[in-house]
Amino acid sequence: MEVSSQKLNTFLMFKLPSAWLTGVRVKEIDENHCLTTVKHSWINQNPFNSLYFAVQAMAAELSTGALVMSSIKASKKPISMLVAQNKSRFTKKATGKISFICNDAHLISAAIEETIKTGEGQTFWMRSHGVNEDGQEVSVFEFEWTIKLK
Repeated sequence: MEVSSQKLNTFLMFKLPSAWLTGVRVKEIDENHCLTTVKHSWINQNPFNSLYFAVQAMAAELSTGALVMSSIKASKKPISMLVAQNKSRFTKKATGKISFICNDAHLISAAIEETIKTGEGQTFWMRSHGVNEDGQEVSVFEFEWTIKLK
């Protein structure tokens, strides 16, 4: 079974309802990148009339994590995944529709191969860029993913 935007959005509704309720959605995913979006609204705002940072973090994490999930599924091996650390930088007020894109899928394969070969856990960092409808960067998130055989 292939990982798709529709399947991931259904997964959100049942397994990550806070992301789904705040409007986080996967728009595109393939073997190279993942694009998620979220639109600023009443349910996900902060007191400064912009997108709450935690909602941005959910959308950004999903853009990286969906790629990890997809690669693990393709490996057909029982591998667990977990975020160990994250870093974020906010550069502009996030209003309107914000898109988060991760193009770091190439980092996952080597880590999966190494954990299968050695049986030891692996870590790698992935970056997600958040941009508004004008293409201006609003935030950048980095996530350190850990994977290991179950």
